[in-house]
Amino acid sequence: MKLDILAFAAHPDDIELSASGTVMAHLALGKKVGIIDLTKGELGSRGSVEIRMKEVEASNKILGITVRENLEFRDGFFVKDETHLLKVIQMIRKYQPDIVLANAVSDRHIDHGRAADLLHDACFLSGLRKIETSLQGKKQKEWRPKSVYHYIQDNFVEPDIIVDITPFFERKMKSIKAFSSQFFDPKSNEPSTPISSKEFLDVIEYRNLQMGRYIGVQYAEGFTVKRPVGTKDLTTLI
Repeated sequence: MKLDILAFAAHPDDIELSASGTVMAHLALGKKVGIIDLTKGELGSRGSVEIRMKEVEASNKILGITVRENLEFRDGFFVKDETHLLKVIQMIRKYQPDIVLANAVSDRHIDHGRAADLLHDACFLSGLRKIETSLQGKKQKEWRPKSVYHYIQDNFVEPDIIVDITPFFERKMKSIKAFSSQFFDPKSNEPSTPISSKEFLDVIEYRNLQMGRYIGVQYAEGFTVKRPVGTKDLTTLI
């Protein structure tokens, strides 16, 4: 299946926190969007892998996502080497996205920047025909996405692109709360973490309000790019 957008995440909740509004906005436009989680978030202080996978299923229903896979890289320990690059290249060639969404280039969590670097290089290498990959015994054809956009996560950086998510913000917050073991839950007996406080969810809303203010809408999500963005029609830009 060819997708318009393939969103990658180091951990199962990264997309929900930073790019789920964008995912839903493009699904509403009739675009085909999928998600690839690199790890199962097994090093998370709260919950378990089994719980996390159930939370992923719940979030998928809220987002309207039907294509989501997990590469089962080791949380905290995956690296940019041939083995990991080839597995990501397999997914890029399988879904042939025009756009890839990737983790923040630099962030508080070390996996985020590492994932960004891995995904950036995999998108380039995927376009080289002399790198051979196969899936289910069938040789894959080379494919290079047209663009790679890095969503903004914990560390604030100035965005290069901002997407209006106003109609989808409430659903975005529901998709985040689907990961109830990770985020604020007054009934939870799990240990407290930097992302489990009620204030953390307030920060998510404020960040989206802040991004929205840049372009004159209520809520938005920001992205950065490593190369200039082009357009054929300036009048379509906000």
